[in-house]
Amino acid sequence: MNAHVQYQVDPVVRMHLDFKLEDVPRFWFAGDPFRTRIFDALSLTFPEGERYFIECVRMFRDKLQDEDLQARVADFIKQEAQHGIAHDKMNQLMKLQGMPVDQFTATLKKIFRFELTRRSKQYNIAMTAAAEHLTALMADTFYRKKATLENVHPYVRALLAWHAIEEMEHRDVAFDVMKQVGEVPETTRKLALVITTLLMSGFTMYRANVMLRCDGFTARERLQLFRRGLPWFIGPNGILTAMKQPYKDWFKADFHPSQHAVIHQYEVWVKTFEATRDPIVAGQAFWEAGH
Repeated sequence: MNAHVQYQVDPVVRMHLDFKLEDVPRFWFAGDPFRTRIFDALSLTFPEGERYFIECVRMFRDKLQDEDLQARVADFIKQEAQHGIAHDKMNQLMKLQGMPVDQFTATLKKIFRFELTRRSKQYNIAMTAAAEHLTALMADTFYRKKATLENVHPYVRALLAWHAIEEMEHRDVAFDVMKQVGEVPETTRKLALVITTLLMSGFTMYRANVMLRCDGFTARERLQLFRRGLPWFIGPNGILTAMKQPYKDWFKADFHPSQHAVIHQYEVWVKTFEATRDPIVAGQAFWEAGH
């Protein structure tokens, strides 16, 4: 095994999960419009983003010689497809609330099509690996401390928990494809995380603002919501600020995603789901096992 790989877990494909999203209220994060719409804005990215990741990895499948990595890539693709389906349902709920989901989706499709057709394969696989690093870190950040998502509706919390679990399981797949057959320069690899972070942050803030406007908040009210809400994410003690050190690890020459330990309650979710086959029950157990 590669000396850099310390905490690897294999992807597991789990299909046809029901999170009962039709029963979720409009502002499902503690009744807070800002936090709800920030997470909704992230959810809007996932279906098209997951399909983009699949395409980026597929471009290198015919070069893979490692049978273990071939199997992990196959499971990565299946997991990402399931994430897209689940978040499509979440996005449908937003559409019923009057959000311009189709407009957001059409823009994302154009952006990802441009990347796939106008950028190099090396650039695209580097962007995918960087995005997987970010989502795995966010998964850990959201669930390590119980208080972070304490007042989130349990069905959405369960959806995010399942997604978090699988991001941890396949966090190193695109990275290993990039390293083994991608022929990606180190400068491109490192720059990809910076670009991905800026794009994800910018699009999330933009979409959250548009959705809050659709919710009926004036420009002044939205400004106040952002001013009060952003410190929870990126303030000195913000939940995303806590990602700083593992985020920076990406820039080390010998970095590998599996150098980071899997979240401590990972086995709680896995064992609960195996026993119940209910992602909502597993999500609740996973959250309750947080610090």
